Parts: sequence; C-alpha cells; structure tokens
Amino acid sequence: MTEHLPRETLELVSRSTQQTQHIGRTLGTLLRGGELLLFEGQLGAGKTTFTQGLAKGLGITTTISSPTFTILKEYPGQPRAQSERIAGSWPTVSSQRGPALYHFDLYRLEDPDEILDLGFEDYFSGSGVCVIEWAENADISWLPERLAIHLSVINETERRLRFIATGTVHCELLRHLQKQIYASTGF
Repeated sequence: MTEHLPRETLELVSRSTQQTQHIGRTLGTLLRGGELLLFEGQLGAGKTTFTQGLAKGLGITTTISSPTFTILKEYPGQPRAQSERIAGSWPTVSSQRGPALYHFDLYRLEDPDEILDLGFEDYFSGSGVCVIEWAENADISWLPERLAIHLSVINETERRLRFIATGTVHCELLRHLQKQIYASTGF
C-alpha cells in the first residue's frame, strides 16, 4: 500500500544535544496534529532529546521524559503564541491551541499485540501528534502516512538523523522542515 504513496528523505547531522533539540523544536512548530512520527535508533541516539525539542515547538512546557515504564505519556495541547509560528510557511491551525503530544516508548514492550490490546491504535489516527520511540518493537502495520526518523550515533556528540516521509502530508511537512532548518542553521 505504501508503494503508491509519495516518499521523500532528508539526512542531517546534529553536532550537539542542543542542535538535536533545535531540529525537533523546528519540526514541532510545523506540526498541526494528526502526524505519526516513528523513531528508531539505539539507546542514547537522541530519540527523547529530539522529542523534548519537538514538545517545545508545540508549545508544551512540561518536562518531557521517556515513558519507558508506562508505554505512553500524554501532554495536552498548549496555547501557541503567534510568534512561535513560522510566518509564510506551513498553514497554521485555526485555533491558538496546539495539538496534544502522545509520547510512546515501546522499548520494554513484551508482546507487540499489547499495542492493539490496549487500544493505542486509536491514538495513531487521531488529532494529536504521536511520537513512537522504538517503533520497530511493535509488530503492527503502521499507518501508511508517516514520518520515520532514524537516529544513529556518529560519536560522543554527533548524531545522524535520517527522515523518511511517506504520504503527501508528511512529504510536504518534510520539505518545510528542510527549508526551515537550512534557513535557521545554514546546514
């Protein structure tokens, strides 16, 4: 089914934790809700660090930590100031409130069917932003429209981030992210 959907990739190298969070924050400012972000990468690759930045971009000020022992942490959408939006880029939502963030961590998932048994699939097609760390641990068919983010360790401070967008909405999102990242950091 995904073979007929448009697909785009983007590869970036982050040179620090702060830069990884900046990339995440930039993506967060572009999210409208309904996006599915699938994270893969070894321990310490920066999945939670990226998500912390993403939450800031969504306007969420609560401390973001990995939900390793609970599988899911929910963060309600927060008011977004007009200045937090990137003018002239991605269309903004009509409300001043940003989408909720649903942060999943499947690292300790014992049975991949647990995701379905617990009814989590309703989140994946909902109006919030779903971030799923260790997405490869769930043996389910993810929605065809998604943004996969593979993080890998280059060295102690540098990380490679490879974005793979599938579907029209996520491909357009990735193009806007690329423009914003190159404009703000000169990658």
